[in-house]
Amino acid sequence: MALAALRANRLRSLLTMLGIVIGVGAVIAMIALGKGAERSVKERIARLGTTVLQINAQRVQQQGVATTTMAKLTMKDVESIADRSPNVAAVNPQQDRNLQVVWRNKNTNVQVTGTLPNFVDVRAFQIESGRMFTAQDDNARRRVAVLGGDVAPLFDLPDGEALIGEQIRIGGRAFTVIGVLKAKGATGFGDGDQQILIPFQTGRFGTFGTDRINDIWVLGRSEDSLPVAMAEIQSALRRTHKLRAGSPDDFSIRNQAELLSTVGETAATFGLLLSGIAAVSLLVGGIGIMNIMLVSVTERTREIGIRKALGATRLNIMLQFLTESVVLCLLGGALGIGAGLLAAGQLQRSFGWNTAVDAMSVFVAFAFASGIGLVFGVWPARRAASLDPIEALRFE
Repeated sequence: MALAALRANRLRSLLTMLGIVIGVGAVIAMIALGKGAERSVKERIARLGTTVLQINAQRVQQQGVATTTMAKLTMKDVESIADRSPNVAAVNPQQDRNLQVVWRNKNTNVQVTGTLPNFVDVRAFQIESGRMFTAQDDNARRRVAVLGGDVAPLFDLPDGEALIGEQIRIGGRAFTVIGVLKAKGATGFGDGDQQILIPFQTGRFGTFGTDRINDIWVLGRSEDSLPVAMAEIQSALRRTHKLRAGSPDDFSIRNQAELLSTVGETAATFGLLLSGIAAVSLLVGGIGIMNIMLVSVTERTREIGIRKALGATRLNIMLQFLTESVVLCLLGGALGIGAGLLAAGQLQRSFGWNTAVDAMSVFVAFAFASGIGLVFGVWPARRAASLDPIEALRFE
């Protein structure tokens, strides 16, 4: 009888289910977005390495003066870190600047990075073709270059292997391409695939003409010893910069894994917030079901009176209306699961957002929808079961 009553009012039943469909679908899609963001962050940590530290100069306020000046990092800092930090496995200084790069009749503007040969080890890059420049190339200040994985498309080439052995002009100076890095993907700290590497000494004395270092990248010996390594680096730099006790650091040390973990936690929190907002629509859908069921009780008062007069118990009446409510929520939940899966896939295809559908989220959303049908169906069912048969039969 409950199913027959739902079939008799198909349009009303579909509209009642719509709130549950939207709610369940939204919850699944939002949780999929949050899980996708967490997975993306974990992949970035794996690509970047959990024992990598980045050191940057920062602005410091002059004593007694309102203005601030940017501190300076030099090779003395690099040498001090290498000498005074036992828990540091490698140190890699970098100078970088956006310069015009020309190959034949094509040109582009790309980041040029002067660095040491240990760049690939410290930054966890791999050589895809050709070779990395050596310490001899660096000491001899040879004009050789290694291309990032996404540099070749800037010259309308499918891959960088075609440029190996070719001459390119960087800032007006001729360089020979000797290698190409394997594409690593974005790590959250700039696109390392769109850069050109040149020997540090070549950039320092020729291309850039300065001893100022933009970044110092440090590779710790282990993840457990990273806090000790950071303390050693801080002590070494404060000694080199001749900072007095109590004065603030004029540099910053960033633990990449911690920063990306913070980003991951933020993404997870944002996903939970979106899921909470989506869950509100489930509650609205439940209230809608309760409203429709109350209207249904009023419309079918005489039917209830007749059934009770013929011997139907309070439990019979209550189960009938509870069944209608739960069936609506179950059907809406099933349709909502399909809608959520489609929405998650469409978000990934259309916008390129990472999504990861979690089986637990599907189960929880479906169970929540079923619970809503039960909870919000109790009041209308009890109201119907409590009707006096004589008064129900008199109802007009």
